[in-house]
Amino acid sequence: MNEIVDTAVDAASAAASADLVARCQIVRTLDIVGEKWSLLIVRDAFRGRTRFSEFRDSLGAPSDILSNRLAKLVDAGVLEKRGYRDPGSRERFSYHLTESGQGLSIVLGALVQWGDTYNPYAGGASSRVVDAASGEPARLEFVRPDGAVVQPDAVAIVPGPAARTAW
Repeated sequence: MNEIVDTAVDAASAAASADLVARCQIVRTLDIVGEKWSLLIVRDAFRGRTRFSEFRDSLGAPSDILSNRLAKLVDAGVLEKRGYRDPGSRERFSYHLTESGQGLSIVLGALVQWGDTYNPYAGGASSRVVDAASGEPARLEFVRPDGAVVQPDAVAIVPGPAARTAW
């Protein structure tokens, strides 16, 4: 009888833990793009790469890992898979950023900005974040609704409406 109760308690505890994890935006995002190859695929998609061979050649990722990560990004709605056929070849697929994928430009920009500031390469930046229309440098900032910039050391991450506990 105690085994049945213990199993039920363990199952309830696991369900509650999974619910807490599912509530966290960071965990949900990392489930999709938190693996190195996934973010590098998204980076390369922003650079205009769309074909499996382009990703493979650029990244040097093993084909099985690349296939798995592309499928995961398609399933998550970050990339869209489109069929194409080169003359005399079988149908293949290309991968294109969706609106969700385009939204990751903020994440990539934040990583570029952080790397330039806190872990710079002695040879200079390999990527720059710019306004696509003007080419002027752009940077990410926290901005209040009234337009005032909030410095990173003045930002707090606080419990939201779905939080089950205060921290």
